[in-house]
Amino acid sequence: MNRLDNSLQARLVGHLKQVGRDRNPYLASANHFFVQQYIQQELSQCGEVMGQSFTFRGRQHTNWILNLPGEAPHRLPILVGAHYDSVPDSPGADDNATGIAVLLELARAFARQPGKSPLRLVAFDLEELGFVGSRHCAEDLRRHNEPLRLMLSLEMLGYCSHQPHSQKYPLGLDRFYPSQGNYIAQIGPWQSISTMVRLWRGFRAGGVRSQWLPVVNQGRQVPDTRRSDHVPFWDLGYPAILITDTADLRNPHYHQPTDTLETLDVAFLTRVCQGLIYGLRRL
Repeated sequence: MNRLDNSLQARLVGHLKQVGRDRNPYLASANHFFVQQYIQQELSQCGEVMGQSFTFRGRQHTNWILNLPGEAPHRLPILVGAHYDSVPDSPGADDNATGIAVLLELARAFARQPGKSPLRLVAFDLEELGFVGSRHCAEDLRRHNEPLRLMLSLEMLGYCSHQPHSQKYPLGLDRFYPSQGNYIAQIGPWQSISTMVRLWRGFRAGGVRSQWLPVVNQGRQVPDTRRSDHVPFWDLGYPAILITDTADLRNPHYHQPTDTLETLDVAFLTRVCQGLIYGLRRL
């Protein structure tokens, strides 16, 4: 399956052009609204989209949810989430238009051909303000005693560098991992190693390298592992894995006006998406 899917790449680029704009909910509210409408429109082609509303700082915000059936309905669902907000004055092409673009293509792929497990696809708001949307989602699941088989957080998936020493690490990890930032990372609890290995096989089938980092105690010993929407799920006891290009440990455009489509490796992003589709079909 290592062949690059050119039509998938073209669709991903199309999503990035629509979502990759300053969409801070308070300082770029028109773009923030536009992107929500775009997400709703794209997801609604695959099924019924539900809005999960919550209030923050006196304003209403919304997570957008699409539930897709699996071939084995008795299985617990897999939740895949990505945030759609951005920091002020950044188009956020990698952070996190790439995650949203892949989320939309997962919806398309699994609506056409279900995997083994039911999927719950969620576009979160307010990740940049402390995982507010994902925390509301996780707490709502816990409140209703809804179990999950797995949560995957898609956070920055499109920056790749083959240059030596382009990848940085928290203290000590550089001894165990490559110096080139040309892989996709998986970060999850040690109990999820078998799942990360299965996803690793999916990424390999998609034509992209993957590295995994098992953590203990919800990653508190390595704070850099606690920087995305998987954290509220970790903290409430749900199994969750972060899928990421490692943000500013690799991407110099992180949270900058220069985080644009032109800085991304769209072939790398496409292979990440192919790998996720392949891997999720077998979970």
